[in-house]
Amino acid sequence: MLKRKKLRHNEYYDMQHYFDSLYAQSANGQNFYGLLDLMQSDENIRLAYRNIKRNTGSKTAGDDGLTIEDINRLSVSEVVSTIQRMFEYYTPQAVRRVFIPKANGKTRPLGIPTIWDRLFQQCILQVLEPICEAKFYKHSYGFRPNRNTHHAKARFETLINRACLYQCVDVDIKGFFDNVNHAKLIKQMWSLGIRDKALLSIISRLLKAEIIGEGFPKKGTPQGGILSPLLSNIVLNELDWWVSNQWESFETHKLYKSNLGRYNALKQSNLKHCYIVRYADDFKILCRTRSQAIKMYYAVNDFFKQGFALKLANKNQR
Repeated sequence: MLKRKKLRHNEYYDMQHYFDSLYAQSANGQNFYGLLDLMQSDENIRLAYRNIKRNTGSKTAGDDGLTIEDINRLSVSEVVSTIQRMFEYYTPQAVRRVFIPKANGKTRPLGIPTIWDRLFQQCILQVLEPICEAKFYKHSYGFRPNRNTHHAKARFETLINRACLYQCVDVDIKGFFDNVNHAKLIKQMWSLGIRDKALLSIISRLLKAEIIGEGFPKKGTPQGGILSPLLSNIVLNELDWWVSNQWESFETHKLYKSNLGRYNALKQSNLKHCYIVRYADDFKILCRTRSQAIKMYYAVNDFFKQGFALKLANKNQR
């Protein structure tokens, strides 16, 4: 039902064909410039307003104390003109810090932007999402359209029950959201074909928005923002494809007529037989043998240290 509602909204505001076109262009390897024009169009802002209104989080106030109820008192044209002025030169407002208790007794820090900043981020998200979706790894399931935990669980069970991969590397990234390198993230967006420098400048400023009581962050993407899930998937997409290229999408010099022939050829190599299943910053890598699982753990650890300056929280192979 949620999928159909979202599609109807996209079509109602005549935006779906733009999103489909962006996806197709991205899949063909095209680069993107001048995205701000589409982001600040009347139709895209109206769609963002509709999507934010139906979000339960819209009733949570930011640092300025405003919620969607305050925005509802304005006319649609006033909302559109306000967002368009924000695109002229974006200066993010301070983010309110909230701590949510976790099951293990610890707390999860959330950053709550103001409602105007959430509307602004939604306008960006709607245009960036189809571009990124065309480049994302197919077995990443967290915070993506038409994907959820059930899909991740089904993929995991398929690899165990049908592919007979019983060795699991259970990976936990230590403080991932709090330690994302901003410069690295911008470079990854550039490599995905997002070459609009004005947009990249806006996202850079958004990442550096002041957090009440903590100051201006030099790294990290605050959980709670509209764009944060997409940005985290952009960062970890590099990991997805790196693991996939170890076996699943490894390119052989010889073209095989069947997957069985390719599989038998790969078995004769020293490649590690592994597959990754990821949901946001939680992921598992399934391997054929225990020795391969141990090697993959250390390889992934080195990958994060060298490429992301991050550490794994624990060592856990089963």
